[in-house]
Amino acid sequence: MITAERKPFEQIRAVTDQFGKVLVVGCNTCVAVCLTGGEKEAEVLASQLRIARGQDGIAGSVETVTVLRQCENEYLDAISEQVKAADLVLSTACSIGPQGIAERFPGVRVAPAMNTNMMAVVKGHHHWAEYCVACGDCGIFNTGGICPIARCAKTLINGPCGGSQGGRCEISPDVECVWQLIHDQLVSLGLEENLRKISGPKKWSSANTGGPRSMKKEGFKP
Repeated sequence: MITAERKPFEQIRAVTDQFGKVLVVGCNTCVAVCLTGGEKEAEVLASQLRIARGQDGIAGSVETVTVLRQCENEYLDAISEQVKAADLVLSTACSIGPQGIAERFPGVRVAPAMNTNMMAVVKGHHHWAEYCVACGDCGIFNTGGICPIARCAKTLINGPCGGSQGGRCEISPDVECVWQLIHDQLVSLGLEENLRKISGPKKWSSANTGGPRSMKKEGFKP
């Protein structure tokens, strides 16, 4: 899932205070699961903005609406009238949401209320951890199903650095050394030999360093 955190309230106000009619649009998928941008959170943000604007005597209105996903036009089309009637659309989705709205409704001012941070696995109650950076050339079969690109601070692909101590990363004792995890996983699978294999330079052209990416599936009907 994609996780995102809300921007500081004062940053949001610095943008929204310039506009009269503000529409806060929530997203009820990824950011709802991570409790930052779903229907409830969008309504809370809208309420906070109303109170703050009222205290400062800023005229206008702050309304809210939530769709299942902001990354699909069929859901955005359902709120087209509300979007077009607003002076500013404030999206609580990941960055894909406000970009999708801006593309679907040219001429509408759109602002993000969130900072997108990672693609994550749910580790526990209110805890998410980054497991993928969408490099476009997945090689975790050789590392026991664990990604060193996403989970190593140095993105090392041929074993740990010299700073790894006691199974912990040198950047913080709270961070596990992913290469220790890979080692233990390969040993448990009887694949220690994989640790002796040398991986060549990473193919980064399949990542976003090769330019904006897109994917199409041919031969399928809507």
